[in-house]
Amino acid sequence: MSRNAESTAFRSALEVIRAVEPRVADAIGAELADQRESLKLIASENYASPATLLAMGNWFSDKYAEGTVGRRFYAGCQNVDTVEALAAEHARELFGAAHAYVQPHSGIDANLVAFWAILADRVESPALKKAQARHVNDLTEADWFALRRELGDQRMLGMSLDAGGHLTHGFRPNISGKMFDQRSYGTDPATGLIDYDRVAEAAREFRPLILVAGYSAYPRKVNFRIMREIADSVGATFMVDMAHFAGLVAGKVFTGDFDPVPHAHIVTTTTHKSLRGPRGGMVLCGPELADQVDRGCPMVLGGPLPHVMAAKAVALAEARRPDFADYAQRIVDNAQALADGLLRRGATLVTGGTDNHLVLIDVSNYGLTGRQAEQALLDSGIVTNRNAVPQDPNGAWYTSGIRIGTPALTTRGLGATEMDATAELIHTVLSQTTAGTGPDGAASKAKYVLDPAVAEQVGKQAADLLTPFPLYPTVDLA
Repeated sequence: MSRNAESTAFRSALEVIRAVEPRVADAIGAELADQRESLKLIASENYASPATLLAMGNWFSDKYAEGTVGRRFYAGCQNVDTVEALAAEHARELFGAAHAYVQPHSGIDANLVAFWAILADRVESPALKKAQARHVNDLTEADWFALRRELGDQRMLGMSLDAGGHLTHGFRPNISGKMFDQRSYGTDPATGLIDYDRVAEAAREFRPLILVAGYSAYPRKVNFRIMREIADSVGATFMVDMAHFAGLVAGKVFTGDFDPVPHAHIVTTTTHKSLRGPRGGMVLCGPELADQVDRGCPMVLGGPLPHVMAAKAVALAEARRPDFADYAQRIVDNAQALADGLLRRGATLVTGGTDNHLVLIDVSNYGLTGRQAEQALLDSGIVTNRNAVPQDPNGAWYTSGIRIGTPALTTRGLGATEMDATAELIHTVLSQTTAGTGPDGAASKAKYVLDPAVAEQVGKQAADLLTPFPLYPTVDLA
């Protein structure tokens, strides 16, 4: 698409919005400006293409479409059928999956669909039918306990939060923790790596219904062949949540034992992050679970979002192009260059490096908590997020780590040279920041001290680093 066409499209959209609520139009324009100026290193964020963004702003937003392709509860869904079928087709071809369900609104929704599909496939019970007939958020605690009594004590084994796992893998604050009796496997304390023998031992002892693999802050590959063997050895369903690294699977950076799709019974993902699509979710599975997965709406999902499914179809079509494989490889190359640059400057990295798109820095060696480091970096124009490290003494709120990732900067075109410069900026900020104290003079886990001149200088250097790599260069709102 030409520069003129994309600029005209977005300018026109903002004009129409401004006529109704100018503050919304201003906020949209400000968000683009902020993203253009920020050194974005949040591992779960990316930049969708103009085509993907534009696919979300259209008349599909007006349409209800409960059900699936060809089997809707509303009339007049023929065009929704077209885009949903296209998105599913692209997903199947891209990942080599037998079946794709593209309706989930988010990664959490995708996981809920997977959990209920597994349960429904395993057991038919009055409690389960009751749960299927109601929105999952309407179930009371008594309903949950009744359901678990009917089904038996359903168990889930997944990666611990401090080792890099995710809340949706059975932890109590999430609804998955109400559905399942959860136990975690961690990582080797000496290396930070998954110890597959210990996972197998935990599975033999716990006998889970579901063994979950996948992560939000583990900087290495996972051997899914071994994990499937462990699941099979105890009769568990093997589920993989590849939300973070789906783009690396799509781009054929992760293949063989490290591609989850041939090994898992069911795979869930988001469609943003490294896949570079709209915010949403997706489920991939074999034919044995397809019917249950397709009941996601109305089982646990609200009405599908056809405009987002249209954007998923566009993004998945983009991911099938040859240049996406090059992009995916550059994500990993950049992450490794960033890790190397940090290590050379004395930073401590969980596992000592990375095989994927993210790097986890243990900032305790700088005398900081993750919360202090996150805010000091933000003051300096570097956007990251704090994250727990294995056996984190500061817990999940303050943390001892900073998680950084390369999908977004790779989309902008930055390479190894810029990653080394980024490592220098990060190290400068962290080494110049000190922990602050509270009103009583006691050490604080949140307050910090950073010379404003240092923050200003690093911010300027970050902006200069981004100048040759404009974000959305074909879009001019002026």
